[in-house]
Amino acid sequence: MDETIFDKVQEIDLKKTMEQSYIDYAMSVISQRALPDVRDGLKPVQRRVLYSMIELNNGPDKPHRKCARIVGDTMGKYHPHGDSSIYGALVNMAQEWSTHYPLVDGHGNFGSVDGDGAAAMRYTEARLSKIAMEMLADINKDTVNFSPNFDETEKEPDVLPCRFPNLLCNGTTGIAVGMASNIPPHNIKETIDAVVKMINNRIDENRDTEIEELMSVIQGPDFPTGATIIGRRGIEEAYRTGKGKIIVRAVTNIEPMQNGKNRIVVTELPYGVNKAKLIEKIAELVKDKRVDGITDLADQSSREGMRISIELRRDVNPNVVLNQLMKHTQLQDTFGVIMLALVGGEPRILNIHDMLYYYLQHQEEVVTRRTRYDLSKAQERAHILEGLLIALDHIDRVIEIIRGSANVVAAKASLIEEFGLSDAQSQAIVDMRLRALTGLERNRLENEYKELEERIAYLQSILGDEKVLLGVIRDELLTIKVKYGDDRKTAIELAEDEFNAEDLIPNEAAVIAMTKLGYIKRMSPDHFKAQNRGGKGIKGMNILDEDYIADLITINNHDYVLFFTNLGRVYQLKGYEIPEASRTARGTAVINLLQLQAGEKVTSILRNEGHESGYLTMATKLGMIKRTNLSEYGNIRKVGLAAISLREGDELIDVHVTDGKRDIIMISHLGQCIRFDENDARATGRVSMGVKGMNLADGDSVIGMQVAEENGELLFVSEMGMGKKTAMSEFKDQNRGGKGIRCYRVNAKTGNLAGVKVYKEGYELMLITTEGTVIRMKTDTIPVLGRDTSGVKLMQVDQENVKVSSIELIEESKEEEFAEASEETVGSKEV
Repeated sequence: MDETIFDKVQEIDLKKTMEQSYIDYAMSVISQRALPDVRDGLKPVQRRVLYSMIELNNGPDKPHRKCARIVGDTMGKYHPHGDSSIYGALVNMAQEWSTHYPLVDGHGNFGSVDGDGAAAMRYTEARLSKIAMEMLADINKDTVNFSPNFDETEKEPDVLPCRFPNLLCNGTTGIAVGMASNIPPHNIKETIDAVVKMINNRIDENRDTEIEELMSVIQGPDFPTGATIIGRRGIEEAYRTGKGKIIVRAVTNIEPMQNGKNRIVVTELPYGVNKAKLIEKIAELVKDKRVDGITDLADQSSREGMRISIELRRDVNPNVVLNQLMKHTQLQDTFGVIMLALVGGEPRILNIHDMLYYYLQHQEEVVTRRTRYDLSKAQERAHILEGLLIALDHIDRVIEIIRGSANVVAAKASLIEEFGLSDAQSQAIVDMRLRALTGLERNRLENEYKELEERIAYLQSILGDEKVLLGVIRDELLTIKVKYGDDRKTAIELAEDEFNAEDLIPNEAAVIAMTKLGYIKRMSPDHFKAQNRGGKGIKGMNILDEDYIADLITINNHDYVLFFTNLGRVYQLKGYEIPEASRTARGTAVINLLQLQAGEKVTSILRNEGHESGYLTMATKLGMIKRTNLSEYGNIRKVGLAAISLREGDELIDVHVTDGKRDIIMISHLGQCIRFDENDARATGRVSMGVKGMNLADGDSVIGMQVAEENGELLFVSEMGMGKKTAMSEFKDQNRGGKGIRCYRVNAKTGNLAGVKVYKEGYELMLITTEGTVIRMKTDTIPVLGRDTSGVKLMQVDQENVKVSSIELIEESKEEEFAEASEETVGSKEV
């Protein structure tokens, strides 16, 4: 035998060879077949199908094309695998019960929720859906990298621009080698709002976003088939860790029939459940007598929607049968969440924050590259226009040069030499048509050049400022949200072992009292008796020396209370989260309830009435006024939120919600006030300082700000218990920033002003002194007097160094019995 044969034989280790081959195979399946990219949420076959369709000009504004043509193009150019896998991916992207926001608009038989397969690709037609165009937007503007295809004859995108978070919106399922991905679909409105939340936090506060903030925006998965998610525990676990189990239950109703019978009607099924197999399973359970009481089973689904009718015997409890079906069939199913995706080509399990972070990072790169491309094109065009305008300015000489040149090359050389033009500019000039000599055409070129200069400046600002770049991404996302946003299809219900503490707390009225030294409590408003004008009041709180009640507001237990601090920050708590205490109890130190910073103390509290539009209008002690859109205070974290920037020595003293159509009245300790249109103080950002509202005299400071009401009255109370009402019409509009006019005559008998409120019919007045005494009285007994008066005695303030510290209007109690008076009320007359 020829020995040279043996020289060509190589000995190999079979174990190592198998290991290496299997690793290569596994990595190919992981990165090139089964798992989605975190940036666009697509597997390679899906990306290639969509790119093939856009290359075929198969958009939503064009006729449908045969799926066989699309599959053939994809297979021949980009995906050298079986046509069945390509067609299967195309069909899946067109099925409304599989893909929440279909990327393919199918025409023909694309299967059914019963598990029926699609017709052969030679019979079906397809085109891109409208939302798919957002996936491919600006792909021709160098927004993504392209790589050679399998035979290096074409180029294909590594990832799509993907103008919305497709990975979360449509979800995906993929089984790789040793790992799997199962990401549920989500609502596009909620998902975009979460990305916008991340953008706003970076723009406004230059900080990352916490998972808790994202979970407050994204309620949970939103399946295209609807159904109901039971419990939030699985959702939170999946969002925090990337893995979790979500229980999904069909939507069912029990309908009465004739002769006392009932039927169970199923109208929505859990995601991924085959309706035909479900009905077969129910029939099997009845046949095996594992479920008793079902007399008829019918699929009554139609174009109007799904309907499975399960008729029951007269003698059975329908709820018992329903529970048995939930237990033994896929009427209740479990969706195992595994949020696995490719990050930089490597598989990673991601939490909800990671998925949105990598998507936003991708968008920053896409918009940056698109902006560079647009800027380059704009600069090229502006360069050409500069040359054309130079030519028009010297048109006679240009014509002379061109006429006198032997050829185009010579003409270009002469133009370059004489006018200092570039080659591109000189080429544009020799190509210029005679119509460019008309005045109209010249104006058009000048206007185009001016617009290009503005556009170039705008594009440069995007590239030069990350916050401007993020703002562009935010605006484009919000446009997509408006265009394609829909309501949730999947409801979320609490599981039986999950209780919402708020549901157990009655939403009753309450009074929140807070002292100057920071003690706070919640009380019933009926703890205080209504008294006649001139009474001494009752003891409202046992307080420390030198402490007194500074704020008093009325809320309902489920309302949010906003806490504004001396450092210009705002915090919030639910009313019921403030500990309830008796009328005479001191309360709880607010520092135990809020995460206040060192040296920070609460200076003002406000009831958040849940307005979705309008402004938060703030006044400071030194006369500054500031308006900010309410939407900027939409999500206040436990660690607080910057509310206003303050000058040294200034502090926030009053906050109101306004609608942009009101007048503002600012009142000072020395009895001066100024009224002006709130729009004189333009709306500014959340962390701005505001503008000058009132020019104060030496030693004076603002004690309050009120929102004017037409034909209304202002209620004034001084430190010595004097008070009056004055018609709002006596305070004429002035320009913001002035000294104002006198609203209350201050003297030794009255003391300085202590508080002012807009009078409301049907409300009672509550006065609080620096020692904690409270009096409650009818407001209709207080006289209406002129602007330059002091009023009448409302409360006896007999003790030295005791003054009225604050006032509050309380809605009249409908209860006839009031709380029993304490010893301090002896001698006062009850109403």
